[in-house]
Amino acid sequence: MTDIKKRTRSQIIVIKLGTSVLTAGTKQLDKARIVELIRQCALLHQAGHKIVIVTSGAIAAGREYLNFPTLPNTVATKQMLASVGQSKLIQFWEQLFSIYKIHIGQMLLTRADLEDRERFLNAQDVLKALLDNHIVPVINENDAVATAEIKVGDNDNLSALVAILANANKLILLTDLEGLYTDDPRHNPDAKLIQQVEHIDDKLRSIAGDSVSGLGTGGMGTKVQAADVAGRAGIEVIIAAGGRTNVILDIVNHHAVGTKFLPQKTPLEHRKYWLFGAPKAGEIYLDDGAVNAILHKGSSLLPSGIIAVEHDFSRGAVIDICDKTGKCIARGVSRYNSDSLKQIAGHHSQEISHLIGYEYGPVAVHRDDMIVK
Repeated sequence: MTDIKKRTRSQIIVIKLGTSVLTAGTKQLDKARIVELIRQCALLHQAGHKIVIVTSGAIAAGREYLNFPTLPNTVATKQMLASVGQSKLIQFWEQLFSIYKIHIGQMLLTRADLEDRERFLNAQDVLKALLDNHIVPVINENDAVATAEIKVGDNDNLSALVAILANANKLILLTDLEGLYTDDPRHNPDAKLIQQVEHIDDKLRSIAGDSVSGLGTGGMGTKVQAADVAGRAGIEVIIAAGGRTNVILDIVNHHAVGTKFLPQKTPLEHRKYWLFGAPKAGEIYLDDGAVNAILHKGSSLLPSGIIAVEHDFSRGAVIDICDKTGKCIARGVSRYNSDSLKQIAGHHSQEISHLIGYEYGPVAVHRDDMIVK
């Protein structure tokens, strides 16, 4: 633990565990392997890092719990297995993390939760609250209710979106291979491990093949997709073998493990994707002090600096931020709807809960959700 503290600063680390890792290639969960992975996570957690787990395995856990029944290959069957298995899976994670006196919190997400602005903010608030209270979020796609239209589809890309949601420093994708190879090493003995990737192009995408384990929904191709998505948000991604001894600890301690995808040097921050080209839903007008704080101090917008709110809009809407003359100085995502902003405008942040009966934090627009023009 001391070694971890000396070598690394505190980070937010998202760890994705695929079905092939959790089962070690068998039809049931490999409890010994999962205990070992949790031990590594616990050491990092105790050293001050914030850990987020994205776990597959709900359907596999459901099959195991029901004693591997012969069932029709339908969407309803898979959702039934996920429903049964998800509860068993989360109980398992809870029992094992409790060995280290670490609490966990379950989050079940769909693509709709991550594409809708308000639901994105709500999910982000919950995730931040869990991490701030030293609780390990255990996240999976909500397979029991998700339809094809709202599914992310695989937990590799889900983990990239979760890493963006958590503003993570690092995304670790654990699989049954050492990393990305020049060819499939299970068929070509001359295939070589690609240790570092600076740029993902079509050639690299063509190298990535599909999973042959038959256990999960993602192969190396989806991992490269996830690395591309996370890398564009400035997040380092590592693909490595989940069965390797101390794999998570070695990655965090900067050992050469697996395939490292370097983040973009000038990333477009994830919260700002929506702001480019998104139609504005309204405007807010600020006093001179708030304008100065945004333009020259890099500040978030506090409600005390708001003097007027125009048009009706919901929490999570994109709005123009203007000075008293009407000049737009920035664009951002509002943490409150227009009615609430009108009530808290000109008041101190400590008064928000008293004025509207609830609060989503002390700022009207966070700096991370703002583009200054």
